[in-house]
Amino acid sequence: MGLLEIRDLHVAYGKIEALRGIDLDVAEGEIVALLGSNGAGKTTTLRTISGLLRPRSGQVLFAGTEVNRLRAHEIVALGLGHVPEGRRIFSSLTVDENLKLGGFLLRKRPNELTRRAQSLYETFPRLYERRTQLAGTLSGGEQQMLAIARALVLKPKLLILDEPSMGLAPKLVHMIFSIISKIRAEGVSILVVEQNARQALRTADRAYVLESGRIALAGPARELASDRRVRAAYLGGDATAAG
Repeated sequence: MGLLEIRDLHVAYGKIEALRGIDLDVAEGEIVALLGSNGAGKTTTLRTISGLLRPRSGQVLFAGTEVNRLRAHEIVALGLGHVPEGRRIFSSLTVDENLKLGGFLLRKRPNELTRRAQSLYETFPRLYERRTQLAGTLSGGEQQMLAIARALVLKPKLLILDEPSMGLAPKLVHMIFSIISKIRAEGVSILVVEQNARQALRTADRAYVLESGRIALAGPARELASDRRVRAAYLGGDATAAG
């Protein structure tokens, strides 16, 4: 049994069907990339997993529990962390306040919450340097670090990330994906939606390609990186680009 199992998932916005019967799995300790063009259904998939959207039909199993009808905070309590597209940090709050909000389920255990925040500052020393700074004044890369750290406060089993490299310079993209690899090394499974297919396929173990709400391709990341359809659509036609 995988940590995350999606079976025949259908999601609609009114009469518009965004997901049309997708199947997707993430095993423990695995990085899985979800690729696709704008409007393919990638963000819808992540929002459905985390309980922000309700499926029309199908099944989402997380850590052995069917979560289709659970509320978002109940799914978080099972061990899911979600870093949304655009980071969604609280700009008018400090870095430290953002981290503490990420641990809202620990609000009755303030000492444990402080301990976890301190542990994350060791992982993200740049955030420690800016812990009293308003989050809205951070650079784009620092804001993305904060969004990831905030999702890690509750020690999730699965971290889902929506476009973590969006708007970042190439050097910062490499840094963010290095952080993602380190998080996996600590035992956290990862599902990442990413427009930078080259970087995603370098980092992931497996990948799925969504097209118009359906899974068009799936397999080991290295195999998809050499697939002519993936190269043509996402890698500029360069057969060696994702090697």
